[in-house]
Amino acid sequence: QVQLAESGGGSVQAGGSLRLSCAASRDTASTTYCMAWFRQAPGKEREAVATINPGGGTTYYGDSGKGRFIISEDNGKNTVYLQMNSLKPEDTAVYYCAARSEYWCNGVAGGYAYWGQGTQVTVSS
Repeated sequence: QVQLAESGGGSVQAGGSLRLSCAASRDTASTTYCMAWFRQAPGKEREAVATINPGGGTTYYGDSGKGRFIISEDNGKNTVYLQMNSLKPEDTAVYYCAARSEYWCNGVAGGYAYWGQGTQVTVSS
């Protein structure tokens, strides 16, 4: 069982940067979770942006953010971050933090049991 809360969204001009944070509250310290960021714009499919395995040893980036976004975690704070650079208008979406109680991550939204409420990111031209 884990509760997730995102923060850091907002409005920014194209070319700017934002850092999203996801605070995780766990009831069992021994449970390991794959953490992920997804995003969804109105009328579009929810897509995986980035994932990070427990301990941060393995990361994955979707094509949309590869080379521009960085996922990281602070185990001491139970927080995962998404640093977004060189933002484009097409990055505008609601960004969600997600977790699944498995070591191995995947990019399928249905594979994640826990979700945050989402944080809006708006990029203007």
